[in-house]
Amino acid sequence: MPKATLLICGLVLFLVFASQQTVSFAQETAESGLEEGPGALDPNRVDRARAYLRDNPISPPDTTSPRATLESFVYIMNEVNALWLAVRQSYDDSNRLFLTAEEREKLVLVKALLEKAAQTFDLSDIPVTSRENASIEIALQLQEILDRIPTPVFSDIPGSPAGGFLSTGGASGLPGHWTVPGTSIRIFRQDTGEARGHYLFSKESVARIPDDYAVVRVLPLRADRGEDLFEYYIYTPGNLIAPQWYDVIEAGPSWLHNHLSDQAYWQWLALIFLIASYVLLLGAYVRWRRWRAVSVNEVRRIFMALLAPVIVILAANLFRYLCEDQINITGTPLVAIGTTTTAIVWSATAWLVYQTLQFFYVWLANSAGSAQQGLDASLLRTGFRVFSLAIALIVLGYGATRIGIPIYGVIAGLGVGGLAIALAAQPTIENLIGGVILYADRMVRVGEFCQFDDLAGTVESIGIRSTRIRALDRTLITVANADLAKRKIINYSQRDQFHFRHRFGLRYETGPEELKHILSALRDYLTKHDKVLSETMRVRMIGYDDYAVTVEAYAYVLAPSYADFLGIQEDMLFDMRALIETNGSEFAFPSTTVYLSRDKAPSEMDDLEATAVSGDEDTRAA
Repeated sequence: MPKATLLICGLVLFLVFASQQTVSFAQETAESGLEEGPGALDPNRVDRARAYLRDNPISPPDTTSPRATLESFVYIMNEVNALWLAVRQSYDDSNRLFLTAEEREKLVLVKALLEKAAQTFDLSDIPVTSRENASIEIALQLQEILDRIPTPVFSDIPGSPAGGFLSTGGASGLPGHWTVPGTSIRIFRQDTGEARGHYLFSKESVARIPDDYAVVRVLPLRADRGEDLFEYYIYTPGNLIAPQWYDVIEAGPSWLHNHLSDQAYWQWLALIFLIASYVLLLGAYVRWRRWRAVSVNEVRRIFMALLAPVIVILAANLFRYLCEDQINITGTPLVAIGTTTTAIVWSATAWLVYQTLQFFYVWLANSAGSAQQGLDASLLRTGFRVFSLAIALIVLGYGATRIGIPIYGVIAGLGVGGLAIALAAQPTIENLIGGVILYADRMVRVGEFCQFDDLAGTVESIGIRSTRIRALDRTLITVANADLAKRKIINYSQRDQFHFRHRFGLRYETGPEELKHILSALRDYLTKHDKVLSETMRVRMIGYDDYAVTVEAYAYVLAPSYADFLGIQEDMLFDMRALIETNGSEFAFPSTTVYLSRDKAPSEMDDLEATAVSGDEDTRAA
C-alpha cells in the first residue's frame, strides 16, 4: 500500500508542528466555555477536535488530567466510529473483492486513531506481543460501556478540557485518581515510567473492562450507533472490514454464529482446522527430513540446516496472520496465540542465528585451506561455537522479554541463588556439564560403536545425567556423563578409512622370479582397486620365516561402515589368493623335516664289540 505508507510518513513529519496547533486548540476550547456531557457536545468544538485528530492521528492524546484523558478517549473513538462505519458502508454497497486505495488509507487512519486511544490505558500487564490487538478490543469495550451508562458531565471531572496539555505545575492541585461515576473504572496518575505525571486508565481497570462489558452488553445503547461495534469486530473475519467470503458463513447454518468463550463457533472450527493442517504438515516435514539423503559436504549440510528455522519462522508468522487478520481470533485465545507464536519465532530466530554463524565459520575455514585437525583449529572451532551460542542466547533473552518474561531479572536472581544450587546439586551439575562436553566436542553420538577403557559397545542415548551403552553381549551399561567424559574414548564409527594389513606365507619352493611376479601382480591389483587409497598401498617381502617366505600387503580402504569394509576385504583376499596361485606359488603350511637312517644288524654289532675288546688287550700287553 504505497499511498498508505506515504500518508503515515506525512503524518509523522506533521508532528513537528503539532505542539503549536495544540496550544491554539486549547485556547479556543477554553474560550468556548461549553462543558456538557459527551452526548451534547458543542458542534464547533467537536469539529475542531475532529480536524485536529485527522491532522495529527499519531500525536499523543492529552492525558494531563482525568477530564483530558476521558475527553481525549471520547473524541478519538467518535472519529474512529465515523471513519470505520463510512468505509464499511462503502465496501458493503459494492461488489468488489478488495478495498480501494482510498478505503485502505482510511483504515490506516482508523488503526492509528485506535492506537492513539490505547495510549490512555496502562497496558503494562499485557504482553508486548499481544498488546496491539488487545488494546483495540479494550478500547471498543470501554466505548460500549460508556454508551450504556449515564454520561458523565465533563465539568464535574477534575482538570482542564482535552487540548490544554497542562504542565506539571498546573496539574499539582489535581487528585491522584478519579472514578467514572457508577463504575469501578478509575483513572490514576502515573508515578513512574515514561507516563509519569499523566492520568491513564489503571491497569486494574483495564483488566476489569472485559468483565464489565460482559455485564452491560445486554443493556440498551444510550448513544445510537446502530450496532455493537465490539461484537462486529470480534465475530467477523478480516481486519476491521469483513471480506466478501464471509457472506458464505452468514448464509450457512445459524449455529455457526453461536458464541463460546467470546468466539463464534465458526471461528473455533476454523482454528481447529488450521491447527490440524499445521500438525499434518509438520509430520510430513519431519518424515521428509528423516528419509532424505544427507550431504557429505559440511558447508552444504549446514546450509540445509538453515532452512529449518526459516520455515518455522515463516510458518509461525503465517499462522498468526491467519488467526488475527483472517479468522480474527480475539480475547484470551488471541493472547495465547500471540505469546506462543512469538516464543516460537524468537526461539527459531536464535536457532537461525546460531546456524548462520556456524555456516560462516565453516565457509571461512574451508576457504582458508588450512589444516582442520590441529590444536589451533580445534580451539577456534570451540571458541566460535561458544560465541555463536552466546549470541543465540542473547537473541533468545530479548525474545523472552517480548512475551513478558523478565529475563534480566531472572539472570540477576540466578547470580544470587546460583551458588547454593551449585553446592546442593554438585553431582548433577557435574554430570550435566559432562553431557554438554560430550555434545559440544562431539566425541560420541547415538548409534556409534565406541570403546571406553575397559568396556565397548554402541551408544544408545546421551541424557542429561548419564549415557547408555549397549555392550556386545547385549547388556545395557549406564555410565555417568562426568565419568564418561574423563575416559579414553575410541570411536570406531568415526573412521573414514579402514586398515587392510595381511601377511601371506608362500612355500619355499617359490623361486625368486616367481616371487617378484607375485609382488608386482599384487601391487597392480591394489593400485587399480577403486576402494583402495593408492598412496597408502605397499606390498613387500618382509622375511624368511620358519615355514614360509612372508609377503605383507598394506593399504587403507574406503568404506562407509565396518560391515561394508568386511565385504570389500573378503573380495580382496579371494582375488589376491587367485593371483598368488596363478603366478606359480601356493600358501605354505607349518611343516617339520625328519631325517631317517637305517639301523645295523646285531651280529655286526657283536663283531664290532669283539674287535674293540681285542684291541684293548693288545694295548695293555704292550
